Amino acid sequence: MLHYTELSKTLQERIAEDRQRAWVNPWRASEESATRKNPGRDTATIWRPAFVRDVEKILHSPYYNRYTDKTQVFSLYRDDDITRRALHVQLVSRVARNIGSALGLNLDLIEAVALGHDLGHTPFGHAGETFLSDLLYAETGRLFHHNVQSVRVLDKLFCRNMTLQTLDGILCHNGEFVNPRYKPYKRSDYGFDNLDADMQACCHDASFVVSQIPATLEACVVRVCDMIAYLGKDRQDARRARLIPDDMVFGSSEIGQENAEIINNVSVNIIENSYGKDHLSMDEAFADELRVAKNENYRVIYQNKKLAGIYTESVQPMFKAIYYKLLDDLTSERRDAWVYRHHVDYINQNRRYYLDMTDPANDYLNEEKCLIAADYIASMTDDYFVDLYRDMFPGGKHELSYVSYFER
Repeated sequence: MLHYTELSKTLQERIAEDRQRAWVNPWRASEESATRKNPGRDTATIWRPAFVRDVEKILHSPYYNRYTDKTQVFSLYRDDDITRRALHVQLVSRVARNIGSALGLNLDLIEAVALGHDLGHTPFGHAGETFLSDLLYAETGRLFHHNVQSVRVLDKLFCRNMTLQTLDGILCHNGEFVNPRYKPYKRSDYGFDNLDADMQACCHDASFVVSQIPATLEACVVRVCDMIAYLGKDRQDARRARLIPDDMVFGSSEIGQENAEIINNVSVNIIENSYGKDHLSMDEAFADELRVAKNENYRVIYQNKKLAGIYTESVQPMFKAIYYKLLDDLTSERRDAWVYRHHVDYINQNRRYYLDMTDPANDYLNEEKCLIAADYIASMTDDYFVDLYRDMFPGGKHELSYVSYFER
């Protein structure tokens, strides 16, 4: 039987009283604090304040549509009920907005960070991220991280003039380690130069990525909700994919077994422990439960041999073949190759909205070829990746088979 916890009556009354007297959370990110490289380009208005503009820039960004066909956890399933990355970012946004609303935080900033946090994710989920990172590291000594790439997509590839707060939240969203307390921290003079330096550090030190602390409480909420949103949902999908039995019981108890329980109970605990404070926190017991639940998901789902075999036997060598073919096409300057027609030209075309493309310095081709190849692969949906492999290597030895809608 499902078990849902509720906010204490005392806190419910306090929140109601605070709302009645129009209390404003002093740690809420204000619109006035929003920082852009070019503030004159995106002047906030009464109906489109700074962080609303960020949300809309993300929704209308060239890569937002591609969430629809990017793996969340389960690739190669023709099943519309298995979560894709498009749904995941929406769930993160919804859960984070619920918590943020109760805490009196800036919901527009929360939405911007949540919707943009996975824009740089590769096809084939975290397996694809690992394969691409290995290839990039072998050629350049740089690591690939999807959070860094998400910032790169918005700030470097398409130059969308996002606020520093949104980009910082996206960079710092990786929440693979569960903490009972999240307190935002950045120096008062933290700026875009510091953000660029942090991105570079992430590319050369894997431990630096998870040590990043967001600058705002809003981004801390998104970081935690990234975990809350996928923990139970991945279990639902694993059952749908017949990877685990429908009646499988996980060891966690306080946070709940099912997706709805986990979202509700963890959210309630965070609100109960965080209201009116300058940090986000949860009971130590809840943090312990989350750690156990994540470990169980890794053991039973993410590291399941049925999934791992598909990736290492077929997807990984396809990544390698495509990556080096792209490098060859770029080095040989084959302007009729897909890397130019579908990627380089596409980015340059979209840059014209924010950059003077008559200036040769703004040409995307000034980037390192290894990075251009990595950018292109990271931008691909799963199906595009498969079709590109077939086009590049007709009759190639690697073939991916999908689980059909009607397979029993």
